Amino acid sequence: MTAHAEHLPHDEHHHGPPVPHYSSRMTPAVLGMFLFIASEIMLFGSFFTAYFFVRVVAGTPWPTPPFHLPVFVAFLNTCILVTSSFTIHWATTSIKRGNVWGLRAGLLLTFLMGLTFLITQAIEYSRIGFNTSDGAFATIFFCLTGLHGAHVFVGLSILLFMTIRAFRGHFSAEHHHGVEIGGIYWHFVDVMWIVVYATVYLL
Repeated sequence: MTAHAEHLPHDEHHHGPPVPHYSSRMTPAVLGMFLFIASEIMLFGSFFTAYFFVRVVAGTPWPTPPFHLPVFVAFLNTCILVTSSFTIHWATTSIKRGNVWGLRAGLLLTFLMGLTFLITQAIEYSRIGFNTSDGAFATIFFCLTGLHGAHVFVGLSILLFMTIRAFRGHFSAEHHHGVEIGGIYWHFVDVMWIVVYATVYLL
């Protein structure tokens, strides 16, 4: 050690970048998830732009005869997905209070409801009576609902990983950021479906 280094204050011996200071209101991981969701909203926005162009500008009948949309089945699926938002919220609030069993039950119920939603949508596709080659209406329908279905699949993968970790005891009242971040994504999936359902099936 040189004579110059010996006279440096203790803090100046630190090598590498300075220790980051995080906001107490939002961790970098949560901020990153919100930024990711913002990019996903823009992706959905491009598909909704195509939807409004087809319906409003081009004046395409919705649904185009003789096709029909399974509004009631979609309503049941909406109820399932909205309920799953409450169970993921239950899971998150439970672990913040140190309730591990509430966390596990909430995550498991959320996963099962999300899986039910996806299976129901797959059955709906198989029975709907049209495909992407049947005009602009059919193409936009499958694009919007399929894009959301892909996000549900991603959400289910995250939920499965979270549930496995929960049953292995990886989360606690002090360490639960993984649950919080996954919950934010699942709430986004739920809200986006409400928008898709109202736009595609009801308007």
